[in-house]
Amino acid sequence: MATWAELETEAPEHAAVVLDRFTNHLHHILGTIRPDGSPRLSGTELHVLDGDVWFGSMPDAAKGRDLRRDPRCAVHAAPIDTKLLVGDAKVAGRALLVTDPAVTASIARQLGREDGDLGGDLFRLDLTEAVVTRVEGDRLHVATWHPGRGVHRIDRA
Repeated sequence: MATWAELETEAPEHAAVVLDRFTNHLHHILGTIRPDGSPRLSGTELHVLDGDVWFGSMPDAAKGRDLRRDPRCAVHAAPIDTKLLVGDAKVAGRALLVTDPAVTASIARQLGREDGDLGGDLFRLDLTEAVVTRVEGDRLHVATWHPGRGVHRIDRA
């Protein structure tokens, strides 16, 4: 698993495209695993700060409970381009609950909460992959980064 800083170091161009997709919209889709093993999709905001990927959960929300039980998750950037010419992005990994008050207060302040209170849970994402998918003509282009393995590209008709 890796930090956002490691992605930027290993694959800076890929990281820039992924970051662009996640900063063009505030709201994204988080996929978690329910207690019965079925998927759950929830809205979330994702932020890249201090070399890491962060997102939150309201107190006692289902997505937070899911992540406490099984931290595996994926976040899909809301596509703003319905033809995917620019591409959409996904990141996946393990969401780690952050309980250090100094860290949560720092992130809260960076997000504009002057009192340092997020009002819920804070998760840091340990990355296992970052994917960009785009369409060009009749071709589908998928670029996938995994820590230590670089970017792998697949083009399909």
